[in-house]
Amino acid sequence: MLIGGHCRAYVCRDPVDVRNGIDGLSYLVEPVLAQHPMSGHLFVFVARDRHKVKILFWDRNGFALWYKRLERGRFPSPGALAQRGLTLAELHAWLDGIEIPSVQPHAALTGAQIV
Repeated sequence: MLIGGHCRAYVCRDPVDVRNGIDGLSYLVEPVLAQHPMSGHLFVFVARDRHKVKILFWDRNGFALWYKRLERGRFPSPGALAQRGLTLAELHAWLDGIEIPSVQPHAALTGAQIV
């Protein structure tokens, strides 16, 4: 499993029944997150109690599903995150319990010349 740097993570704002597997979650991607499930992006679904998270993604030739259950604590509220796609760094921070503000990070630049 390799996830490229261009990959974004899209978080579902509403709680989801995490008993759903790949098929159930993949059917939610287009109507709920307005994304194509086979795009290669990560789709994050949070349980109502915010103790469990499932991440669905297309891995070249099939879907993969990642699951995390916290023994203590809760994941930060996904409400503000649902407005935009997260970078992989933001997703890792959020999974570690860090509230991600709804501000945009610095824009990526492509250098044309060294000054």
